Amino acid sequence: MAKDIWIGDVQNGDHDGAEVELKGWVKRTRGSNKIRFVVLRDSTGTIQCVAKRDAVGDEQFESIASALIESSVIIKGTVNVDERSDGGHELIVSSIEIIGPVDPERPFPITESAMKAADGGETEFLLDNRHLYLRTSRMTTMLKMRSSVFGAIHSYFRDLDFIEYQAPNFVAGAVEGGSTLFEVPYFGRKAYLTQSWQLYAEAAMPALERLYTIAPSFRAEKSRTRRHLTEFWHAEMEIAWATNEEVMAHGEGVVRHIASTLLSERSTELEALGRDLELIGRYADTPFPRMRYDEAVEILQGKGVDVSWGQDLDYSKEKILTQDFDVPHFLTHYPKIAKPFYHREDPTDDKYVLCHDLLAPEGYGEIIGGGERTWSEEEILARLAEEGTSPEAYQFYIDTRSYGGVPHGGFGLGVDRVCSWLSGADHIREVIPFPRDSRRVTP
Repeated sequence: MAKDIWIGDVQNGDHDGAEVELKGWVKRTRGSNKIRFVVLRDSTGTIQCVAKRDAVGDEQFESIASALIESSVIIKGTVNVDERSDGGHELIVSSIEIIGPVDPERPFPITESAMKAADGGETEFLLDNRHLYLRTSRMTTMLKMRSSVFGAIHSYFRDLDFIEYQAPNFVAGAVEGGSTLFEVPYFGRKAYLTQSWQLYAEAAMPALERLYTIAPSFRAEKSRTRRHLTEFWHAEMEIAWATNEEVMAHGEGVVRHIASTLLSERSTELEALGRDLELIGRYADTPFPRMRYDEAVEILQGKGVDVSWGQDLDYSKEKILTQDFDVPHFLTHYPKIAKPFYHREDPTDDKYVLCHDLLAPEGYGEIIGGGERTWSEEEILARLAEEGTSPEAYQFYIDTRSYGGVPHGGFGLGVDRVCSWLSGADHIREVIPFPRDSRRVTP
């Protein structure tokens, strides 16, 4: 029962005047006792199908007249060019077969009115019925965009001969801070869900030199902002012999490549979401400026924001900074006291570390965090001691510095945040199929 022809092929004009068989789902239907107009959808698009009683017979006409939204059907007919129809084509129906009917006592609950009332499609009702919400045109569009984003990340790194490398999800220690670790029982011991592949990537760096991954990461954050998830997708890279500037060049490169890929592969979807293609083109073509942390603090203080030197800049402050950005900006050289032990001290001023965050405009904030790593054994032990952290859980990580350690660096990119920003989503939950946050672990 393979599918030979897709609605998108028909709408592209590949089958004008031909007899075709289309398989899909009923998106909506209307009509009279003599004629029915059925909008059929599949993963590639929609087409209006015109069924007349005298052409298909009473039995088939009654079956399609009673078919509810999301009934699966096979419709045969002739493709007719009609500029009045969406997509410029319609199907003149010769036969209809209902494959999977919808129970009239449990009709499809995601209506246009329900979506409009949801203020962006994210009420608890739509989250509870996520398996059905995935079928809506908006969510289908988001998932197609997401697929292209993942593909762009892979192609960027593979074209530069990076090696894809995987790390474990069960770990013994923190990367970003113990307060955001998910603790899990592990055969009588404590283990944690990974926050990042970084420590394990650094262990493989002397072998592979250029490596990357796209994998889930877990943060037990209770934050309920438009950009936080407890399980999110992380694109991370690590590269030997690299400076902070060189790592930033790759961060800029991959983000611009993502924007360029969306323009070439998903311009129709971007326009359907109301995105300005010229704006996305600017993100693809315009160099990303750099700004030091100190300058950012001065700007915020000048705007009346309560921030003091040494504080990490949370989302509320990032959002204010990005209001003046036309393209993503790098923030560099954070104070050492604001960053974890693995960030390398600036050799010209040990109050700072050689790191960066990439902030997306339009109020979306941080999408990349990275920098140079503390790469000598002496430095890593000193940094752990400063933080009061036991080196025991990181012994394998320390050992990598004892056997031919070299300068290196890397970054982590929040894939869901990038999808949210480039699609113009109101909330990060809009761009992931089954979002997980502090309140939701179902469906």
